[in-house]
Amino acid sequence: MTALEITDLTAGFGRTEVVHGISLTIEAGECVALVGESGSGKSVAARALIGLTQRDGWVRAERLRIAGQDGRGWSQRRWRRVRGATVGYVAQNALGSLDPLRRIDQELREALRIHRTVAAAEVTNRSEQLLTRVGIPDARSRLRQYSHELSGGLRQRALIATALAAEPQFLIADEPTTALDASVQRRILALLREIRDAGTGLLLISHDLAAVAEVADRIALMRDGRIVEQGPTAEVLTNPSHDYTRLLLAAVPSAHTRGARLSPAEFDLAAQLPAPRTPRPKGALARVLDARRVFRDPDGAPFAALDGVDLSVARGQVVGVVGESGSGKSTLARALLGLEKLDGGTVTVTPGVRLQAIFQDALGSFDPRFTVRRVLDEALEAGKVRRADRQGRARHLLAAVGLPDSVLSRRPLDLSGGQQQRVAIARALAPGPDLIVCDEPVSALDVSIQAQILDLLLRVRRELGVALIFISHDLGVVHHLSDEIVVMRAGRVVESGPADELFTTPREEYTRELLAAVPVLPDYTGPRA
Repeated sequence: MTALEITDLTAGFGRTEVVHGISLTIEAGECVALVGESGSGKSVAARALIGLTQRDGWVRAERLRIAGQDGRGWSQRRWRRVRGATVGYVAQNALGSLDPLRRIDQELREALRIHRTVAAAEVTNRSEQLLTRVGIPDARSRLRQYSHELSGGLRQRALIATALAAEPQFLIADEPTTALDASVQRRILALLREIRDAGTGLLLISHDLAAVAEVADRIALMRDGRIVEQGPTAEVLTNPSHDYTRLLLAAVPSAHTRGARLSPAEFDLAAQLPAPRTPRPKGALARVLDARRVFRDPDGAPFAALDGVDLSVARGQVVGVVGESGSGKSTLARALLGLEKLDGGTVTVTPGVRLQAIFQDALGSFDPRFTVRRVLDEALEAGKVRRADRQGRARHLLAAVGLPDSVLSRRPLDLSGGQQQRVAIARALAPGPDLIVCDEPVSALDVSIQAQILDLLLRVRRELGVALIFISHDLGVVHHLSDEIVVMRAGRVVESGPADELFTTPREEYTRELLAAVPVLPDYTGPRA
């Protein structure tokens, strides 16, 4: 059976057309990846396929068939019966998709009881199996936790488990590996291949071309609401025919691009960002010594999120922090920012150092009532920028992260995930910081925008002397950007050292396992005739 068949699908909001007549077919047991820039229409198209449009949203199509059923004109009541049972959906924002007032077992229980006949006595065991299947350790304990008690990677895996609960015939996965470290990402990609090979049709939306290469049979490239190129994965990635595809491939960071420019975008950095303060702090800007932080799991048993961690960052230095989800990376970031009280050890920030942050959950870090103009104005005021200069400076900041002036009047909820993250980066740069703690700052960005942001961060470091603590699960990005790398596992630093040395001759088995788990992009051979 054909899992999905769409012809001339058009979708939009009010009078604005966002998706312009795309056509796509996915067979049972086939994975097609939809790739493109943030705002290109990928997520709008995916949600249009399953009746999840906004209040003023609309969808038109010459043909729209899901698992053999004509979906045109379905009521919301009919869609609610179809979603979950016939088609599963993994949304991009796991925290926003999981109910903050319900435990994970309640999320799974609802999916199991609505769409499948499961005896009450079997629900807990089945829920535990689902969490184990998506790579969540200590699954029974996690069932009793709320979504906000899980790390970003664990939340994403829990969301995937809920989408798989009713064993749908067709699955849409919107950035399902965005928040995952390399080892867990490999497990999820293997799971997606297993689902595909079992006969489920899969639409994978992702900006990670290497991950796409591991699971997709075909790729469709979207730009400005249109599919500009599609074909077999190996052919598109190694011998593309469209300039846009070649641009994306050239923007992927790796060991070979270390320190080099990835994006063709040019701008005058001095005009866009605050001038550095003088005198700038010298020596170590921040130092962590023997940091310890203990939490308790739902059973009351203690576990160490930080267990004797040491870290130091100097002016203009980039320290990359890597490790699997739950290793303590984000706890370390919060401790550095004074948002997490330590149970032992010290965090010392040199007096006068301006500290800023880019958080993993960009949307959650904004006041939803604020427009982007107010978000940036507040940060500029903290940086003592004169009121008369703030509007012009806000425009410069948006230009630096690749956003138009029109974004100023919008609220974060009205922006795509990638746009939200770029606003968060602009806010962090606004006060002219000495040190930025970056917790997965580019995880929500497609490769072309990621390239522009990485180029910007390298220039901020090189030309303004700003230091970065860069936390990421993307080892290619970390290698491209970092001077020193710290590898964490279970709250401990298992290895640290210069970036090139650690990537080429890792000492620890865990580091070698992380590196081996990184998806590899096929070699680009040149344009297709």
